Amino acid sequence: MRLAALFDIHGNLPALEAVLAELRTLDVDRIVIGGDVLPGPMPRETLALLRGLDIPCDFIHGNGDREVVTRRRGLDSTGVPDKFRGLIQWVADEIDDADEAWLASWPSSCGVDVPGWGSVFFCHATPRNDVDIFTRATPEDVLAPLFASVPASLVVCGHTHMQFDRTIGKRRVVNAGSVGMPFGVPGADWLLLGPDVAHRRTSYNLADAADRVRRTQYPLAEEFAARNILQPPSEAEMMAAFSKAEVKLAG
Repeated sequence: MRLAALFDIHGNLPALEAVLAELRTLDVDRIVIGGDVLPGPMPRETLALLRGLDIPCDFIHGNGDREVVTRRRGLDSTGVPDKFRGLIQWVADEIDDADEAWLASWPSSCGVDVPGWGSVFFCHATPRNDVDIFTRATPEDVLAPLFASVPASLVVCGHTHMQFDRTIGKRRVVNAGSVGMPFGVPGADWLLLGPDVAHRRTSYNLADAADRVRRTQYPLAEEFAARNILQPPSEAEMMAAFSKAEVKLAG
């Protein structure tokens, strides 16, 4: 069996379309959608495409999906920076009741049996929650307690939009990267499992995708087109930013 892990799509429909087209050439048998399908510039269209897939899928939620559901239910969250509150509201207004119910039904993690690996554990950020930040450089002693209770030998996560492959305790922990908002090289990043663990990057028409985003009413459409599609922030830039917010050793 070959399994594709697609994380952090963020409503980038052109990127998702490109990845799904490539998956069909690779005989992928199953897909795990690893959270943060939303927010993003094409929320309804992205959800509709995922809902209509004819490949078996497992879905887990990310913090973005959770915040959209919270906002749509008329609740507020102090976890959303002021800059993004209007954006979350716009996405919440774009989706319908069926979308909300579907998003709300997604669990925070899942396990999928993959030949050669056994049960692989999927979570959006860490097994503890969907907001913890860690990178390839976060000290292992900080992270070991967060993964200690996971029985799987392979964990797949996302959230920070940068691919990595590292060991934490006795577990291999792989970040799938981001389909819709990668940091570093432009494209659509994802993970292919079976029989190996392979980071993938799908190229697509960036200029056309940016134009499609600009034609939406998304509040940050121009910024998304310029900074998340055409010229993403560098890995060095984001590593420096995340170092100030990454999870710390308790105690």
